[in-house]
Amino acid sequence: MTNLQTKSELNKEYKNIKYILTSTMRTKLILTMHESSKNLEELRGELQKPSATILHGLKELEEINLIRKVQKQYQLTSNGVILATNMVKLIENWVTLNNNSTFWNNHYLEDIPEEFLKNMHLLKDVTYIKSTTSDLSNAFNRYIKLISDSQELKIIMPIYSENHFKHIIELLNENKLKYLELIISEEILNSIKLNSSFKKSLLENKKVKILCINQNLKLFLTCSHKFMSLTLFFKDGHYDDSQILIGESENARKWGIGIFKYYESKLNK
Repeated sequence: MTNLQTKSELNKEYKNIKYILTSTMRTKLILTMHESSKNLEELRGELQKPSATILHGLKELEEINLIRKVQKQYQLTSNGVILATNMVKLIENWVTLNNNSTFWNNHYLEDIPEEFLKNMHLLKDVTYIKSTTSDLSNAFNRYIKLISDSQELKIIMPIYSENHFKHIIELLNENKLKYLELIISEEILNSIKLNSSFKKSLLENKKVKILCINQNLKLFLTCSHKFMSLTLFFKDGHYDDSQILIGESENARKWGIGIFKYYESKLNK
């Protein structure tokens, strides 16, 4: 989490951030010049504002070293580029949260590392799947279909689910699944050991790598070279198998693999 020193720095800089964000013109100017420099005519065409209004905003941004004028072109300074990049990221994060607000608002998020919460924009193209009263297994069935088409899987599994294990073992036995890396708690590991079939198919299988974590994680994450999927727990601690996020873009897979490696590195330490 953010330490006290960082919070103090954030509070100190809030006035500067507020100065930018409370002005529609200043904000639009920065975002408009994010991709390339613009002359006054181009800015007037894009922003649909009179020259006097635009020039006033440009002067304000020049005074705080966010833009500069080179001949007739206005461009972002290095500080401006950094600010614009983070503004775009903030907007995309907001869009991502808004698109699937029901999913994010209803679930426990504490086990998603902070650095990945800051990069929610990578999930802007995910698909939200929810089970219904007429199809209670909709989310689960979509998940099984996804893993059935994957040759390699990395899974953080926070629950002992015979249904999930049976499907995974079937894929291993049919040689559809070539490799499985599984992060589970000690409690789940002990439950697997008590089931002779699961023990043989998972713990004694050379295609399976089991990593035991000393933590009861509250996120169910699956990654392959084709997709990432995420299911979570309700805030009251109960696992929710009725809602799932599925991402098939490179960015979504990158986000999911990053979380898996984050917990994998904790184990290695």
